[in-house]
Amino acid sequence: MAANTVLVLASIGVLSLFCQWLAWRLRVPAILLLLAGGIAAGPLTGWLEPEAVFGDLLFPVISLAVAIILFEGSLTLEFEEIKGHGKMVRNLVPVGSVITCTVGTLAVHWGLDVSWEIALLFGAITIVTGPTVIAPLLRSVRPAARLANILRWEGIIIDPVGALLAVLVFEGIVSWGQANVFSHSLYIFATTVAVGLALGAAAGWLNGFALRKHLIPQYLHNAGTLTFMLGAYALSNEMAHESGLLTVTIMGIWMANMKQVPIESILEFKESLSVLLISALFIILAARVEFTAIADLGWGLVTVLALLILVARPVSIFLSAIGTSLSWRDKLFLSWVAPRGIVAAAVSALFAFQLQTLGHDDADILVPLVLMVIITTVTLQSLTARLVARLLHVAEPADYGFLILGANQVARQIGLALKKLNVPVVLTDTNWENARLARMNNLQVYFGNPVSEHASTHLDLTGIGNLLIISPYKQFNSLATYHFLDWLGNGRVHSLSEGDQDQKARHQTAEKIQQTRGLFGDVSYAKLATLVSKGYTVKTTQLSDTFSYQQFKEQYDQQARVLFTIDPRERISVVTSEMPGKPDKGWVLISLVPPQPPKERREKEPAPQTSPA
Repeated sequence: MAANTVLVLASIGVLSLFCQWLAWRLRVPAILLLLAGGIAAGPLTGWLEPEAVFGDLLFPVISLAVAIILFEGSLTLEFEEIKGHGKMVRNLVPVGSVITCTVGTLAVHWGLDVSWEIALLFGAITIVTGPTVIAPLLRSVRPAARLANILRWEGIIIDPVGALLAVLVFEGIVSWGQANVFSHSLYIFATTVAVGLALGAAAGWLNGFALRKHLIPQYLHNAGTLTFMLGAYALSNEMAHESGLLTVTIMGIWMANMKQVPIESILEFKESLSVLLISALFIILAARVEFTAIADLGWGLVTVLALLILVARPVSIFLSAIGTSLSWRDKLFLSWVAPRGIVAAAVSALFAFQLQTLGHDDADILVPLVLMVIITTVTLQSLTARLVARLLHVAEPADYGFLILGANQVARQIGLALKKLNVPVVLTDTNWENARLARMNNLQVYFGNPVSEHASTHLDLTGIGNLLIISPYKQFNSLATYHFLDWLGNGRVHSLSEGDQDQKARHQTAEKIQQTRGLFGDVSYAKLATLVSKGYTVKTTQLSDTFSYQQFKEQYDQQARVLFTIDPRERISVVTSEMPGKPDKGWVLISLVPPQPPKERREKEPAPQTSPA
């Protein structure tokens, strides 16, 4: 391989990593910067020419990458989750899909004079929003919790559903083009769908059965599932032309809904894979864009974008909201937020390749048209959604809530005390028993790794602006500290003291982590757990003219430990090494107190008996 080719391939990886890092720092959807990086590397500078670098391998590489994307997306589609997320989400997936597909199809056909087949495929592709673009936008905008949940779960569910619809439309176009006779075309389409459904279900069951019964070792779960999925994709295409995408989508959905199949680690494996493979894919796709192709779309492009943003989305929202309790302000905000993402870009590029090969000359507009939809919706809505939320008064109040790392007994008591005062609180733990007990206390819990890719789309941080690390797992605590310091900022992450660790260990601890220490004063997790095991509980105390802070301390013989203070302006503060302010009348204290004030115990004890001289 020529040295220049090696340099170009390496630069794709470096550029994709840089775009991912920059998106993380700027808190914007990564796809926007990946597309910008690809355009800069391709048409702007001419550094990257995918056809010259990959040659005949370009199409197979893209098709395998798209198969991985669709499989990963379909792994998140659990039917129980559709039932459990409200009438609005259940309505929005089918109603929104039909309306968006219809409006998109008509707009492209009449606005750009495109054939019905390509227009219908465009309409199917553009119904997908996707969690990869919704999650960063929601963190920046912070709308009301009910609206954030609707948008997040719509993105998670519509991702595989929209991809499946797009694949079915594509299969119909391909099979129809293989014969002039209606019955024969219908037969080819039916065969393609049947192979995709049957082979996908069989592959999903077989892979799920092997994982559930531990027929393959743990270290091969991720690699084995990935290679098995790619093998099923290739076999399906051999059995029926272009049925592989349907196969991997059905395979993922089947595995997601099998009982006792450990797919969590497979989903986390996608994190590294997305950086190495999927990110590079979008740079390659963007590098193939030609500005002349976008310019050739003319004013018809503006018409299509306007109809999708200003007609299709609002109509979908207002029809889906019939019978719900959403206000007109809620509906208007939901109508404005519908950015397109990864699945739309990847699927459009793959389908354009294949349809051009089959003689559909107008298929070449799919890629520039879909990329312009992505760039326009992501950019426009990322820049304006927060302003729209404020104007409509649907933005979440100040992010004064707490994410608690740990769902142990100490953390649960603190979470319950905060919840009773209407302070937003979320607990997260990798221990299932802790998470289960927290749920039994009716606390909001995320079971899993809070710094994972899965958490970025499923962990609801609406109204959360602070992290409390109340966990015994030191290495995991450090990882979470770094992650949330970059996300929440300095002064927002608080961790417990390490207790009696030696001076050398203290010196070796990174300065950034040391700065977060001092939560609840100089106390360690072991000390808190010991106090709780002795019967200490978290209680709320209101200070007044008749009960001062000094009286509070005397009541418990200085043994109470104040954890939080709430001043008369209802501002909650975490107690660290210093008490925030001077508690006075009107203040509320959240404290860890002994099982019974020592003073009261002494009063109840019988007077000591003296023996006769």
